[in-house]
Amino acid sequence: MQSPSEQKPGVFTHTAQWPISSLAWSVRQDKKSRLAIASFLEDYSNKVELVQFNLETSDFSTDNRLIFDHPYAPTNLMFFPSEDTGNPDIIATSGDYLRLWEIHHDHIELKALLNSNKGSEFNSAITSFDWAEFDMRRVATCSVDTTCIIWDIEKEILETHLVAHDKEVYDISWGGFNVFATVSGDGSVRVFDLRDKERSTIIYENPVQNCPLLRLEWNKADPRFMATVGMDSNRVVVLDIRYPTNPVMELVKHSGSVNAISWVPFIGRQLCSVGDDSRALIWEVVGSEFGLENGGEVEPELWYGTMSEINYVRWCPIELDWIAISFSDKLQLLKI
Repeated sequence: MQSPSEQKPGVFTHTAQWPISSLAWSVRQDKKSRLAIASFLEDYSNKVELVQFNLETSDFSTDNRLIFDHPYAPTNLMFFPSEDTGNPDIIATSGDYLRLWEIHHDHIELKALLNSNKGSEFNSAITSFDWAEFDMRRVATCSVDTTCIIWDIEKEILETHLVAHDKEVYDISWGGFNVFATVSGDGSVRVFDLRDKERSTIIYENPVQNCPLLRLEWNKADPRFMATVGMDSNRVVVLDIRYPTNPVMELVKHSGSVNAISWVPFIGRQLCSVGDDSRALIWEVVGSEFGLENGGEVEPELWYGTMSEINYVRWCPIELDWIAISFSDKLQLLKI
């Protein structure tokens, strides 16, 4: 990590058996530094593996019994979003379907496969999903077929199915109870309220014509703000939902396409972005001087470089001074 004060982070690396497509942190109190990593193989058969990091010794440990097969490369992973150890130990994955897997001490088994199209052998690919932290029975998925689905995973039923965009929906993020947002191949960010399913609000449109928006992350700690990234773009666009259409900030210091973004949990003041320039940049984006009146370009607070394009990032949901990134076959933890 580079900064004006030349602070260096602790950097801890785990090498996987295959290229990594996505990752997730566990939030359980008894598994605070456990992560899941998913493979990115061009075959039908892919893998998901659990990796345990020891905060005291800075060592990684794995268990071959805690690897499971997954059809196609998972497009997203999330653990059950609760610290309570009384809840079941579950991880969700998306790809051809939304799947829930139950984790035991010596094996992982498929708990549920949620299929919205049981009348056909074909199913549209799920591009991403988000698990509602404030209503843990709800998972929202988005798909290339232009639709979004809200699942009740407790009952394992489809709760709401709605057409969200004119083109493929690439990412989805909850912003509060009954409220979520999506980005799409049509280049728009849309906000939905499940109390009025017939309409949505377009709060931003990509000024680059015919350019999809691929990533969206609502700031869970401060839901006034969200961030989005366009295809082949080095810009992270920060939006304030109170002032639609005009970004409050554009973060433009990446020299290659941005691949993923992650807000710091609980506080919501900082954002980490990673990209094809092999860098992870940490930005202070919400504060007393936040807004367009700043003028000029925002500089990252810290940055960290790797030897390869970084494809994914997740801020630790419990220990806020840890960030996980992935590139090639490497899972790397940064202590900032």
